[in-house]
Amino acid sequence: MAWQSVPRANFMFLHAARLQAHYATQWLARAARAYVPAQPHQRHISFGWDEGFGGLTTHPLPDGSRLGLRIADLTLAFLDQHPQAMPLDGRTDSEVRTWLGSHVAARNLAGGKLDDPLPYTMPDHVLTLGARYSLDEIGDALAVLSTWYSNSNAALNGVQKHLAARKLKAPPVRCWPHHFDLDCPVDLGRGRTMGIGYCPGDEFCDEPYFYTSMWPEPSIPGLPLLPAMAHWHTYKFLAALAPAHKIVAAHDQGAYVQQFLNVSVAAALNALR
Repeated sequence: MAWQSVPRANFMFLHAARLQAHYATQWLARAARAYVPAQPHQRHISFGWDEGFGGLTTHPLPDGSRLGLRIADLTLAFLDQHPQAMPLDGRTDSEVRTWLGSHVAARNLAGGKLDDPLPYTMPDHVLTLGARYSLDEIGDALAVLSTWYSNSNAALNGVQKHLAARKLKAPPVRCWPHHFDLDCPVDLGRGRTMGIGYCPGDEFCDEPYFYTSMWPEPSIPGLPLLPAMAHWHTYKFLAALAPAHKIVAAHDQGAYVQQFLNVSVAAALNALR
């Protein structure tokens, strides 16, 4: 899929959009933990990007349906032969729980499992105090966030297929509910891993970014120089990062990202040999 040009966005609104979308995807995570059969490395709780839907979706539930969240307008939906949808704008999480509970019960699933506590801490947000989801002021930012996910999924899938063709253990690209990032964790054997991904922003970089991480962390002085759009991040984890503000300023954004992925993946593979 061709790269869709990403416009410049107010990072304050993008931050707000990211947090609401992150909280909204926890309903997918709750459903996945409750109803999707367990897989190694917790992959059953991860989501895939559905380009036609324009959002993230769970693995199939027992009845074959998937639960999804369309990012551009924060709409929760069951994707099956009898689709049901609920726009989250103006709703509280308690209202979402009531709607979701009724629909999982109609599918002969135990609604109480949705209330199991999440095994990780989410960023602070007024939604936990009973506030309503609101698209006021963040509608444009959600559309931009959706474009980032679409582009990132396509770019990372291209890298994943290339690595898999080289017989490396590169699993399908998935979104993880804790960090809200798209990631392909490549197992290089002997305890060595390389993570290739996209993050919509976090406490380390409050804007979208692509990354290539490595474990165990190699010697920093031995790392190669990166292209001008990227840098080595060394605080709490080691990774090559390409932040959004540099990508959107590029004449050819897609080529810019591809160059970063090519160079950073080659550097990581060389460092972890």
